[in-house]
Amino acid sequence: MKRIVEFLFEMGMLKKTPRTGYQFLGSGKESVAAHSFRTAIIGYVLASADPQLDARKVVLMCLFHDLPEARTGDHNYVNKKYVQIDEERALEDQVDSLPFAQEILELSREFNQASTPEAKAARDADQLDLILELKEHLDIGNAYANDWLTFAVKRLQTRQARDMAEQILATDWTSWWFDKKTDWWINGPEGNNSK
Repeated sequence: MKRIVEFLFEMGMLKKTPRTGYQFLGSGKESVAAHSFRTAIIGYVLASADPQLDARKVVLMCLFHDLPEARTGDHNYVNKKYVQIDEERALEDQVDSLPFAQEILELSREFNQASTPEAKAARDADQLDLILELKEHLDIGNAYANDWLTFAVKRLQTRQARDMAEQILATDWTSWWFDKKTDWWINGPEGNNSK
């Protein structure tokens, strides 16, 4: 049990590990854990829409895809031009002697090989999280986000993910809460009680 608890403490490092690409984008910040959380939700959504996919596998790949970054840190596309990261070794060390080590290693390898439908869905979920982030930055005025969006969309592998990206690009990031067609923003909740 001690080894499992140590692993869980280490996973807490992902909440403190920043995603480093934002320094080049010029706006925003996010932890690796926050990214992995929404990526897992996106993976679930993608898998739920396709009965051929093993949803559990997709979600777990999404949750586990950046575990090594608790040890290696997050390296963005600029960093990766110059730095070699041994994520496989980091992950092997992370899960050493854990009762579920083999499953995590297998899921990570499958994600990285990107040859199964589940891995493709998980990798698309990873990119879709980035696309959602970039669309938010674009909507609040960061013009550089548009160039990044172009490349992120090109990395998508499945029709379903490309369709979702198209909808993301057509949707204002505030539309889920900011209903401009109501007078609530003028009258507040009191005005709605009279209806």
